[in-house]
Amino acid sequence: MKKANTLTPEDWIKAGFRALVSGGEQAIKAEAIAKSLNVSKGSFYWHFKDVSSLKEEMLKHWETVATHDIIFNLSTNSSAPLNNDQLSSKEQLRQLIEIVSSDASEPYGGVLAEPSIRSWARYNKDVAETLANVDKTRLAFVARLFESAGIPANQCALLSRLFYGSLIGLEQLSSNGAKPRVELHKLLDLIFQTNAKK
Repeated sequence: MKKANTLTPEDWIKAGFRALVSGGEQAIKAEAIAKSLNVSKGSFYWHFKDVSSLKEEMLKHWETVATHDIIFNLSTNSSAPLNNDQLSSKEQLRQLIEIVSSDASEPYGGVLAEPSIRSWARYNKDVAETLANVDKTRLAFVARLFESAGIPANQCALLSRLFYGSLIGLEQLSSNGAKPRVELHKLLDLIFQTNAKK
């Protein structure tokens, strides 16, 4: 366990998400989070003015790490094995599946982190606004990848919604036996097979 003076804002943000997953927005409290980190509540205030500022930083962090960083890494090939070749659009879609179905969300509360954010957005306009921006950015990125991969432009928006909706739903069904990584790859295969037959 880290000492209080070695905790970073990101440590508190991750703990904030774990609290959100375990108890909803009302569980995001300085004292409770400090207890989960085995430090005093006072150490919280080294990094955040108050709990509202922690929540604001949680949303910024989530939007950056779970959307903009992933898009940047895929677009610049920095998430692929070291080589000088740009990933094709199909390879970027496949790599996207690998990223979103990895255990990268574990420090944030696991696969329930994003559903917890979506639930939070139902009651908080700031969260709802951030969620709307994230969804819009992700959908546009996936639609661009489909179009670059040769899918007709008039189908890309629909297919991006189906693909993204499947991702969201399969994450929530993973506790009931769904295998998001395997099933998303199969969905992608079906999308490209169907398009190839036209």
